[in-house]
Amino acid sequence: MNVEELLRKGVSSLKAYVPGRSIEEVAAEYGLSGVVKLASNENALGPVPGSMDAIRGALEGLHRYPDGGAKALVERLAKKLDVSPSSIFMGNGGDDVLSVLSRTFLNEGDEVIIPQPTFSPYAHVSRVMGARVVFSPLLEMRIDLADVLDKVSARTKIIFLCSPNNPTGGILAEDELVAFLERLPEGLLVLLDEAYGDFADDPAYPDSVSLIDRFPLVVLRSFSKIYGLAGLRVGFAVSREGVVGYMNRVREPFNVNQLAQAAALAALEDDDYKERAVALVREGREALYAAFGEMGLECVESQANFIFVRVGDGDAAMDALMREGVIVRPGSAFGHPEWIRVTVGLEAENERFLSKLKDFLA
Repeated sequence: MNVEELLRKGVSSLKAYVPGRSIEEVAAEYGLSGVVKLASNENALGPVPGSMDAIRGALEGLHRYPDGGAKALVERLAKKLDVSPSSIFMGNGGDDVLSVLSRTFLNEGDEVIIPQPTFSPYAHVSRVMGARVVFSPLLEMRIDLADVLDKVSARTKIIFLCSPNNPTGGILAEDELVAFLERLPEGLLVLLDEAYGDFADDPAYPDSVSLIDRFPLVVLRSFSKIYGLAGLRVGFAVSREGVVGYMNRVREPFNVNQLAQAAALAALEDDDYKERAVALVREGREALYAAFGEMGLECVESQANFIFVRVGDGDAAMDALMREGVIVRPGSAFGHPEWIRVTVGLEAENERFLSKLKDFLA
């Protein structure tokens, strides 16, 4: 059998997403213990404690299917965000939201516009549907909305924007975002990925959910980062009822599992945990900025829980750090081989990273 002859058009040109190395993998390969992972922008505090209790309480019901519409979670989120429940789409992580969005709206030959570098799955889910990807280069490590506008054509269907952007950490300020949305022609959607928005402290950061009635916005958010539930995969989108309604027609049934729903519901009640997670990141960012300054390293000011820093040879730095039990993300994954992206960890984890980075630079 020739598998290639059976493939959907365009699949042979796709590349699989390559995640960061796991702690277990690195520990086994190098014979290490106490490996520190600062590569995948995970929450250093671990999962919300109440979520663990909720998971244990839900275990006896695992022989039943979960609520297919995640009704309780949707209603709690709607109340928290002051929107209608019909405006919320629940997904199996943010990646599921992206996949369903593309399957709902993209046709063969449509175009999408994506700033570059940014989160690579935007391009992947678009190419799966046969859409043409148009990249817009960052300008001084910031999304260039003027260039994005220039690239809009009659075939443009979706514009993907990430704020804070991954891997640079920069945001789109409210005034520039609104001005951009006001100039867009009709007939397209803007996916605004705010997975890291909880860590932003810039007063210019927009209340994007308040804009969904005025503009064709799909606002993506996640429980993975701020609530430490990355392993359970819970993400959601907020948009107009019509957009969400059609996405719900396309999604898989029971796409958010029972344990994930229980954990996410419990997480929403723990504002103290959220405040501690935000404080940890903001304090850690400042400490890392200061250390990078002392080492003479260029970095991008970040509003997320990670920092993009220029170290000369990102792949070599990643390899040297990994051999010392510290995992970071190389900038080559984003087309910037002189850089690495490091997640803000616990104080001791940050200090260990900085110590090993100094050794590498020396």
